[in-house]
Amino acid sequence: MTSSYSAKQIQVLEGLDPVRKRPGMYIGTTGPRGLHHLVYEVVDNSIDEALAGYCTEIEIEIKEDGSCSVTDNGRGIPTDTHPTTGKSALETVMTVLHAGGKFGGGGYKVSGGLHGVGISVVNALSEWVEVTVWRDQKVYQHRYERGIPVTELTSQPDPDNKRGTRVHFLPDAQIFTETRDFDYNTLAGRLRELAYLNAGVKITFIDRRQTPSREEVYCYEGGIREYVSYMNRDKEPLHQDIIYVSGERNNVQVEVALQWSVDAYNDNLLGFANNIRTIDGGTHLEGLKAVLTRTINNIARKRNKIKEHESNLAGENVREGLTAVISVKVPDPEFEGQTKTKLGNTEVRGIVDSLVGEVLNEYLEFNPQVADSILDKAIQAFKAAEAARHARELVRRKSVLESSPLPGKLADCSSRDPSESEIFLVEGDSAGGSAKQGRDRRFQAILPLRGKILNIEKTDDSKIYKNNEIQALITALGLGIRGEEFDSSALRYHRIIIMTDADVDGSHIRTLLLTFFYRYQRQLVDQGYIYIACPPLYKIERGRNHYYCYSDRELQLRLREFPDNANYAIQRFKGLGEMMPQQLWETTMNPESRTLKRIEIEDAAEADRIFTILMGDRVGPRREFIETHGSRLNLLDLDI
Repeated sequence: MTSSYSAKQIQVLEGLDPVRKRPGMYIGTTGPRGLHHLVYEVVDNSIDEALAGYCTEIEIEIKEDGSCSVTDNGRGIPTDTHPTTGKSALETVMTVLHAGGKFGGGGYKVSGGLHGVGISVVNALSEWVEVTVWRDQKVYQHRYERGIPVTELTSQPDPDNKRGTRVHFLPDAQIFTETRDFDYNTLAGRLRELAYLNAGVKITFIDRRQTPSREEVYCYEGGIREYVSYMNRDKEPLHQDIIYVSGERNNVQVEVALQWSVDAYNDNLLGFANNIRTIDGGTHLEGLKAVLTRTINNIARKRNKIKEHESNLAGENVREGLTAVISVKVPDPEFEGQTKTKLGNTEVRGIVDSLVGEVLNEYLEFNPQVADSILDKAIQAFKAAEAARHARELVRRKSVLESSPLPGKLADCSSRDPSESEIFLVEGDSAGGSAKQGRDRRFQAILPLRGKILNIEKTDDSKIYKNNEIQALITALGLGIRGEEFDSSALRYHRIIIMTDADVDGSHIRTLLLTFFYRYQRQLVDQGYIYIACPPLYKIERGRNHYYCYSDRELQLRLREFPDNANYAIQRFKGLGEMMPQQLWETTMNPESRTLKRIEIEDAAEADRIFTILMGDRVGPRREFIETHGSRLNLLDLDI
């Protein structure tokens, strides 16, 4: 049988139809991340006005009804008639994909919104949008519903002669079926980040969904220097001054802020290009790493810290304990991949290298005590790395790539396709036994972990590689050596699932494992390979029926459904080992019925700070954090 295939089958989506038909192509997902992306798209337009030098204040307000408005004091979206579309410029940018002021010359020198789909996509995916523009001594207003104009563009005189734009929108429940509730902390993290990256711009964030309403103002005259201070406020600095570089070459603006800490074994480098966080790095970070390594080695030889016959310090030695932010503004940025998370412009590498090299050399020449303290830390790191080399070689010899044995306690899956394979990291042998019996052997592997693994926040490499549990973890997952480039092709499972008991010990083990992944191989987290299993807390039996409840709230809701005189029994699962293999499969391991939480890092600076506080050496900040937040977060048993 042949089905006809002719011009009739070719569907043409007009206007904003493609966005409503395939929203994921434009905002990545219709889950919480995509929802918040709508706010970022509107705010980015205001930030672009700030970058162009026309906007100093931005206000983001979540209203009582869950809608969001973004107001700036920029130039205001033009309202005159567009020569091509015959509509107002405002209606054109609101309703036509790839229309905006960021493609030709003259509108914007630098911008973050690269595809010109930002505001029109927000319009397409909102139940309604109301735009107010103040310019030319007038106030203009226009309303849209699901991307379509429902009023004429109106105007009236503005006695205050204001300028700027307000975009007020309500995300569409037909699109965002999972949730339409904006998360305060998610938005606050990004808005704070934007204020650090754009020194002097005042960003006000108001949430009117609670009484009294919550309001925060972010404005940092010190820009990224204050960002580094914020990230390091719970660490002991190696030098008080934050080393700062700012310059422009070939229309590329570069800003770098650097500070080393005494009590940190890791580096924390955040890269931004045109205000977009480049999670996957790029040429600006490559340039920064290269110039740091070269400059510190040159200074070390000049100051006779490294003798002629000795080898150079490696990049990871130089960067140990470093917190750095690099922000570049590039007129024609090339981002690799749809998600715009890696900068590709080759010229940026050399510009960063030369600008940072000049300033850093001069700073260290004039501040010999700072130079010596950085060098001493780097040389100490180099010696620790040498001490760890034998342990590293042991891991290498045991690595999967050299087809040597996997850990004996690993119950591997039969599939050799990492994209369909998953591994459960299980606390203890009893839970491991249930998990091994309950799993689907084709694609599910089980690795039982005995006791609490090493806290690598407080540990150098030599101890990490001598620890049996961590060695088993590294070998089983196919991870490379700490500090080396992450190679996802060597990863043996694309879902790494932490499955621990729902008690204090289980929470502690989960935190230790998350610390390991975040510090040892951060890209596992950034690229979305780490998950947390959600086993049920309760089983209710009533007659022949049974129900699983995953929270106290769910239990109460379920009990309310029963008649007053109903007979039922509640079982509280204290540990995974109490579950029968079939129960564990049904509730926690079966892809058809389980719930997994994927670990994502929305606010990298805040994540780094929290790991430092909760898992680091210094007791004071941890005690202060627990006293402030303990009752709210149920922090019962953190070791202070």
